[in-house]
Amino acid sequence: MKRLLLALLLLTSAAAAAVPETFSDPALEARARHLQRELRCLVCQGQSIDESNAELAGDLRRTVREQIAAGRSDDEIKDYLRSRYGDFILMQPPVEPVTWLLWLAPFLVLAGAGGVAWMAVSKARKIPDSADSQKIADF
Repeated sequence: MKRLLLALLLLTSAAAAAVPETFSDPALEARARHLQRELRCLVCQGQSIDESNAELAGDLRRTVREQIAAGRSDDEIKDYLRSRYGDFILMQPPVEPVTWLLWLAPFLVLAGAGGVAWMAVSKARKIPDSADSQKIADF
């Protein structure tokens, strides 16, 4: 029984050590870095897991590299992480009915600001006209 536990422990530690911090194959390394830039650090929230120094980002980088070493595609890796952490983990969330407001909000704010500016300019144009007519009436 002890030998079985020792063998399982050795196999587990060997499997954990099998994924390096960087791949020796430049193509795999480039793929890993590209994918890591597409995933958001859940601690930092403004950085990708490639840029972040948070412990969770390091764990996610290892997960990405393990998945790549296991032969999974980028979409499979993203789907796996989305199922665990939700769409927020993606630096560019998908355009879906649930996220339409997120994608349209900048344009709505811009249109609202343009409308307010147009109203302010049109009111400002009317004020000098009435002031000019007052000056003419004073003569």
